[in-house]
Amino acid sequence: MPSFTLKGSERTAVQGAQSLGPAEPGERLEVTVLVRRRARQEFAARVAALAAGRPPVVLSRDEFAKRHGAEPADLAAVRAFAAAKGIAVVQEDEARRTLVLSGTVGEFSAAFEVELHQMTHDGGSYRGRTGAITLPSELHGIVEAVLGLDSRPQARAHFRLRPAASAAAVSYTPLEVAAAYGFPSGTGQGECVGIIELGGGYRPSDLTKYFEGLGIAKPSVVAVSVDHGKNSPTGDANGPDGEVMLDVEVVGAIAPKANIAVYFAPNTDAGFLDAITTAVHDTHNKPSVISISWGGSESTWTAQAMTAMDEAFQAAAAMGITVCVASGDNGSSDGVTGGGDHVDFPASSPFALGCGGTSLRASGGSISSEVVWNDGTSGGASGGGVSGYFALPGWQADLATNHKGKSAALSMRGVPDVAGDADPETGYDVRIDGSNTVIGGTSAVAPLWAGLIARINQLSGKPAGYLNPRLYQNPAALRDIIGGNNGDFDAARGWDACTGLGSPNGAALASVVVALRRAQ
Repeated sequence: MPSFTLKGSERTAVQGAQSLGPAEPGERLEVTVLVRRRARQEFAARVAALAAGRPPVVLSRDEFAKRHGAEPADLAAVRAFAAAKGIAVVQEDEARRTLVLSGTVGEFSAAFEVELHQMTHDGGSYRGRTGAITLPSELHGIVEAVLGLDSRPQARAHFRLRPAASAAAVSYTPLEVAAAYGFPSGTGQGECVGIIELGGGYRPSDLTKYFEGLGIAKPSVVAVSVDHGKNSPTGDANGPDGEVMLDVEVVGAIAPKANIAVYFAPNTDAGFLDAITTAVHDTHNKPSVISISWGGSESTWTAQAMTAMDEAFQAAAAMGITVCVASGDNGSSDGVTGGGDHVDFPASSPFALGCGGTSLRASGGSISSEVVWNDGTSGGASGGGVSGYFALPGWQADLATNHKGKSAALSMRGVPDVAGDADPETGYDVRIDGSNTVIGGTSAVAPLWAGLIARINQLSGKPAGYLNPRLYQNPAALRDIIGGNNGDFDAARGWDACTGLGSPNGAALASVVVALRRAQ
């Protein structure tokens, strides 16, 4: 039977991984298949207009599904393929363009012409593959991605617990950080903030205690299960519970009357994408802002996965949804061994608001100093640099990096776009698994910005949506950070690859966004 290689599906093993042998043929798994969208030319024109900063025509979720969801015939073609291979379809979503297939290792290996192995490496073990995926010719041009055959952890949480206390360390509640940045008044009432989590969980009793301590009512928080992921606290503050609690507590403190929907999914490429598309197309909770504090170096992703997630963010932009993503906690290397500069994905998507980190000193709502967060290789630093995958957006044209003391024109997508307090030495007071502690990392910056945007959405009565082009046109809406570095990149006046355009100048930012939205 004629077949083709699925573009961008090539996988390599985790560095240092070794095969323990073929995966158990009878092991059951689920695989996500993404198909093309309808009216692709119309969608491309819509995305180009958004990227150019033209006033958007925001589509509702229902309108988007009708215009740009999957063609029924394409879904039917995948169903027929699965049936012919003895594989079940357990979920199908036209708006998300997704089918979830269930079968055994043996069935999927034969269907996609791959060899699945049990792999081991220093970080654990996973079911993996190398090489590309093969599909029958009748699916050519229909299927855009096949994710989930490989079960390796795809992302890491970008938070840092404060180490042993130092004499210079300070900490703030999220409300104190918001006051320092001059956030506009508001509670986020009427908005929903979606939070993506790839493990861990929250305890309602901890949330009750935490918000009582802040003197505000506990916000409405709901857990949404994706691909069997659940709110499952582990009891380990150093693990994913720290990420979940940080995200919920920062958003909830800044926007206490917003509804918070937490999307729990497995930490795989399929789980990550499915969590995002579920949040973007959620017609029940309807988040207007999504916060993501997980990611991994671009070098660890397949091209098909990065393209699929970038397209999910494009869909979010078309529906007026802002996506805030942490830029990483490992400076210009992004934690990749062997040298060189790397950036974190999904923060490097041009349709994500990449959120970098600073070290903030403030008192009584007044900032005394703010520089790039960089505590050295053992302490963490703001992620940032130049993408090796995504082209230079028009709104970053004519910018430059200051790399190892030399200026160079930005040639590809630059990361991050904005910043905020991330240094554990100037961190956030939080409560995790029954204990009060202090956390930093760019994981705190994504929910900080998400809470800010929820307040602004409440003020304007319309969603802020895709902000990137407008922010680059209005740099005075941010506090330029000109001191420090994240390793190979130095801070500079204007945009830089450490803190982007800078940290929030809350009132100015609100004025820009509200005026823009009310003029539409």
